[in-house]
Amino acid sequence: MRIGIIGAGHIAGKVSKTLAQMDEVRCYAVAARELWRAAAFAGENGFEKSYGSYEALVRDPEVELVYVATPHSFHYPHVKLALEHGKHVLCEKSFMLNAREAEELTTLARQKGLLLAEAIWTRYMPFSKTIKEVVDSGVIGNARMLSANLGYPVDWKERLVKPELGGGALLDLGVYCLNFALMYFGSDIADIRTACVKGESGVDMQETVALIYRDGRIANLHATALCATDRQGVIGGDKGFLVVDNINNPTSATAWDRYGTQLGHWEAPARISGFEYEFLACKEAIEAGRCEPADMPHSETLKVMRLMDALRAQWGVRFPGESI
Repeated sequence: MRIGIIGAGHIAGKVSKTLAQMDEVRCYAVAARELWRAAAFAGENGFEKSYGSYEALVRDPEVELVYVATPHSFHYPHVKLALEHGKHVLCEKSFMLNAREAEELTTLARQKGLLLAEAIWTRYMPFSKTIKEVVDSGVIGNARMLSANLGYPVDWKERLVKPELGGGALLDLGVYCLNFALMYFGSDIADIRTACVKGESGVDMQETVALIYRDGRIANLHATALCATDRQGVIGGDKGFLVVDNINNPTSATAWDRYGTQLGHWEAPARISGFEYEFLACKEAIEAGRCEPADMPHSETLKVMRLMDALRAQWGVRFPGESI
């Protein structure tokens, strides 16, 4: 499958190094706003073609899947451009700025019979399924509380602080915490309690979120762009608890009983980087004629987008031109 990338930044480079090691895909084309940037990226990462405009890339009939790797605020126009030119699309997280944009484009993809997927890599990792199996097995008993945190001192990055780029900790980091909660506790949420600290530009820089489920379970989530955290996820049950080493890139999980005795330990399988799974899922869905991958269907992407809209509404965080 021939891959075309829109955007030649940091994440595109990391993903390209994975694509180069896969047999199932081909590093075909990359586009940037300046041709010299695209050409340099293509040379460094083994792409066959480079374009100085995104329109040129989506008009290339050889491109089979477009990977959108631009900042959040550009996801909507770039995904729409690709879909309107008949291209399947894998778009980086956060999928869009808000649920309205996400709803419009998932509808457009279905109308055109094209794949549209969110590149939230933890949803596609086989080890995420292993964690779910461990929780469901009853080894820690009846799971009642979940905690997840993700933090890096990244407030110096332009895309994290500018409202016009969809900045803030939520769309960049908190999205992983929300996905962790939804993967293991579901989405039957009765109430949300939350608070955030804003930066000078008015976007959220760190936040705490409590998702209160109808059956009494609670998920406590914390995200920050101001400092480092241990990035762990903990799922507590009445017989013990499970510790996941990194909710953003899980590689191990350990279960303990309530007295501190280890009940089990699980390791992620060997892999290239973890990015490969989302591309394999897209390839499988395209070949099956589906508009969404099984691991991250549109319904789940929309749940996350609506949750983030609700949180930002409580905080009073709006991006330019929004009405939420």
